Amino acid sequence: MTRIWSATLSGVAGIPIEVEVRLSSQLPRVDVVGLPEAAVRESTSRIRGAIAAMGLAFPDRRVTVNLAPAELRKHGAGLDLPIAIAILAAVGQDLDPNAVGRRGFLGELALDGRLRATRGCLASVLAMGKLGLEEVVVPRSCVRQAAQATYLRVIGARDLREVVEHLTGGRPLSPAAPEAARDVDEDTEAVCLRDVRGQPLAKRALEVAAAGGHGLLMTGPPGTGKTLLARRLPGLLPRLTESERLEAFCILDASGLAGESGEIHSAPPFRSPHHSASAAGLLGGGNPLRAGEVSLAHRGVLFLDELPEFDRRCLESLREVLEQGVVRIARAHQRAELPACFQLLAAANPCACGYFGTVGRDCRCDDAALARYRRRLSGPLLDRIDMNVRVTEVPWATLRGAAEGPSSLAVRRRVEQARTLQHRRGLTSNAAIPDPAIETLVGADREALDLLGRAVEGFQLSARAARRVLRVARTIADLAEEDRVGPSAIAEALQLRTGRT
Repeated sequence: MTRIWSATLSGVAGIPIEVEVRLSSQLPRVDVVGLPEAAVRESTSRIRGAIAAMGLAFPDRRVTVNLAPAELRKHGAGLDLPIAIAILAAVGQDLDPNAVGRRGFLGELALDGRLRATRGCLASVLAMGKLGLEEVVVPRSCVRQAAQATYLRVIGARDLREVVEHLTGGRPLSPAAPEAARDVDEDTEAVCLRDVRGQPLAKRALEVAAAGGHGLLMTGPPGTGKTLLARRLPGLLPRLTESERLEAFCILDASGLAGESGEIHSAPPFRSPHHSASAAGLLGGGNPLRAGEVSLAHRGVLFLDELPEFDRRCLESLREVLEQGVVRIARAHQRAELPACFQLLAAANPCACGYFGTVGRDCRCDDAALARYRRRLSGPLLDRIDMNVRVTEVPWATLRGAAEGPSSLAVRRRVEQARTLQHRRGLTSNAAIPDPAIETLVGADREALDLLGRAVEGFQLSARAARRVLRVARTIADLAEEDRVGPSAIAEALQLRTGRT
């Protein structure tokens, strides 16, 4: 019997799979057991063709393939290569069963023996890396992303013949070297914050949101630049660390969205789903389980344009995700946790026609229509968004004038300095300050707390909203490099939350 290691996907995480092959002197047949789904069951036909392409005969005995753990359903065609190698080792094609047992294998086989890339290659390689294997063999087409597992020797092969020659020592393959993540400078990609004319309050809100990881809702009539502003936020955020890049890329790769190049970027991901997205598309689901938009935005930004147009149930399902940073999916035969630590950015019109409260444009909505539109966004959801700013119309003289204000790169440097202060407190961002430690970590003086108390009573803010004002004020103080949170920081945080001065 031969044992070989591989991996399969469960949600967006890789799960190690032990492939066992036994040959017995019975009528020729291939049995694959261990809860294989259709693509895995069909692997025997692809393996037969690949072995025949090498000029070898498929064993004319009973072949039993067991995929352990047996209670886990196996998805995808990535188990083709390990099953084929296990069969060849069991037959005795100059493959040492002990040697192949210390390696991991992953890849889909074509009928002519070529290796095709598989979805979730990096997550699978990372899972096999925890087993202490000597090396992992993957298709050459996905070796670029697999090599990001720097603590593991990754080998890329074009076809089954190359894998066999590598294992027998006939033609050893060189390990792949990891490539550095590419940093995209937003100033050179025509998405600079300076290009947005006017909107000083919204620009300030974006800077505060980037510095503290806070959620932001921009409300204003059509054509005022809400989407334009939103697409500048990723350029203001700090670049991802190595571990964060791997997390974000694993999710994209497991969802089949990493692209053919397999290039890893250091910029945070930015996702902007259409308002017709379903709950499964937003949160994740399906069979096999796929990540939703909230997970694809992990370590980055989720932008919900036309927020009131989203399905009410989809929006309400975001409440728990915003608090916990994870999506828990429970099905009859499957349970999974998908990471969803993202920064929420949203935009909305003030009413259905879009012109309520604007100067020079008449709103066509009556009181009932206005009330219906506002009821689309529940109070508990709005309570979980740190800032809500009004985006007003920009005069033509400002639009045709020269670009003013700091560039995205300059703002990002201030944001990175503020994040450095937060890291010294043991935080990823101020938005992640836990409630029990908020008094200690925020450090607001008595005058600032008195001002917040009057605002809570005057604006009828909830306890959750008050805590979020404190977190935003801490970020404002960090941008100003102030040790204590004073009344001015509280006042600005209240303005950014309530839209009032």
